[in-house]
Amino acid sequence: MLELDTISATRGAFTLHADLTLPPGIAAVIGPSGGGKSTLLDLVSGFLLPDTGTIRVDGRDITRAAPGDRPVATLFQDNNLFPHMTALRNVVLGLTTAIRPDDSSLNKAKAALSEVGLTGMEHRFPADLSGGQRARVALARAILSERPVVCLDEPFSALGPALRREMLDLVAEKLADRTVLMVTHDPDDALRIAPMTVFVTGGLAQPPAETQALFENPPPALADYLG
Repeated sequence: MLELDTISATRGAFTLHADLTLPPGIAAVIGPSGGGKSTLLDLVSGFLLPDTGTIRVDGRDITRAAPGDRPVATLFQDNNLFPHMTALRNVVLGLTTAIRPDDSSLNKAKAALSEVGLTGMEHRFPADLSGGQRARVALARAILSERPVVCLDEPFSALGPALRREMLDLVAEKLADRTVLMVTHDPDDALRIAPMTVFVTGGLAQPPAETQALFENPPPALADYLG
């Protein structure tokens, strides 16, 4: 469970407020550009510290913890893979940063790659993989990390419609037991895999609402965004 308790965070001239709780499951994060979606994920991931309030994961206070010390995995738009590392070595980072991972860690990384359909591609470098394959490598690393919170900052936005849907379905299959925040501009993404949606606009992250009901009867600000 992820809790943001009376959070206020300022970045430049922009301030985001959030007071919400997310249980395990997938929640879409949707709203207009500049409304605070990425700021919300940066707070959870530790790339931005709040001015006030508390962030907890399963009751543990992580408000001031460094990004690497948080029980949070993050997938960015560019998949944040290391170009000088093979797919296998990129994935094993979900378990360990050791220069020479042990056989147990490597075998677990191979299994994670197999889970996302990349058996036989363990020794390819990111430059030798397609966009969809790179997204799968990043997803495999998040799966392997077993961190209870996963932030998805539009990691599939550059993919074509069919591949994008395929990746969303993989997220739903592999990460549904964790607390997932998925930033998207497309309400179809939310309706496809996210039972809950957090609407973020004007510096306010609203408490999660049931996705289908929210889109069927949107508040005025969301109706304006959806057009």
